[in-house]
Amino acid sequence: MLTKTAIQLVQDAKSRIENLSADQVASELDRGDAVLIDLREPGEQEQTGTIPGALSAPRGMLEFYADPSSPYHRSEFDPDRRIILHCAAGGRSALAADTLRQMGYAKVAHLDGGMKAWTEAGRPVVRSDSGS
Repeated sequence: MLTKTAIQLVQDAKSRIENLSADQVASELDRGDAVLIDLREPGEQEQTGTIPGALSAPRGMLEFYADPSSPYHRSEFDPDRRIILHCAAGGRSALAADTLRQMGYAKVAHLDGGMKAWTEAGRPVVRSDSGS
């Protein structure tokens, strides 16, 4: 029997992290204050497009990309930098933001509602030209 459901884990994470609306994320991106990380898998990005300027880092590699001692570390992950995470609907990004917070990232937030909230707010999306 499960002690906590996935929904409960996400709700718990959201109580410990900064939850941003699409407008708040857009404002930070416009000011150049943040790096936006797209946690979705490449297939998801191809299907629904991406937020302009977002960097791709699938959720399964996040901790390794974020850990400076890891051979997979990526320079865009800096504990002193403002990092905003997003996924499709906000669950994975909430859990991921909470994980980064535990790793020492003090300026981390997530796009509450994810890509769905971004598109519903009428924000721009870049679509790939894969010929489909």
